[in-house]
Amino acid sequence: MELKTAIQKRHSTHKFSSKKPDWRDIIESLDYSRFAPMAGDIYNLKWILIEDKEKIQKIAKAAQQNFIATAHYLVVACSEPKLTVNAYGERGEKYTRQQAGAAIQNFLLALEERGLATCWIGHFVDNQIQNILHIPGDIEIEAVFPIGYEYPGIHRRKRKIELDRITYYHKWKEEKMRRPPEPRRNA
Repeated sequence: MELKTAIQKRHSTHKFSSKKPDWRDIIESLDYSRFAPMAGDIYNLKWILIEDKEKIQKIAKAAQQNFIATAHYLVVACSEPKLTVNAYGERGEKYTRQQAGAAIQNFLLALEERGLATCWIGHFVDNQIQNILHIPGDIEIEAVFPIGYEYPGIHRRKRKIELDRITYYHKWKEEKMRRPPEPRRNA
């Protein structure tokens, strides 16, 4: 699958088929996350792959989103901010979030390439998931990803915002690209 196709096809799925994916496809998709840019080459993102139905049910409750319980697998993305903060001070917090997003996007595109579906879940009760998965308190839970095959027949129209509504030129709110003035020629 071409990158452009994977980007354009990728969308959030809330309904999974009963067909169980091969867990190796998920591991291979996670491998793509290692190639995301990381500040100072400090890779502080960790992944937890969950197949246990009871844990998946509990995490669905912690996220207050019942459809999560219908997935065959969950992946929980966690980061260890202290590694990056030790290297970059307060700014390391921002870098941690940026690199988590970049790694997650690689993971999502790799899932799409393999025909797997997911939804990026950011709403959940952190301490409940920490307790379920024995995650230490200094580790941040970035997101939860229920994974499966999309239920057949579901076609979502992906909303796209026009590029000119999100692009400025040279300064904030400058909506037109202006040519720089021609250099003066000495006569």
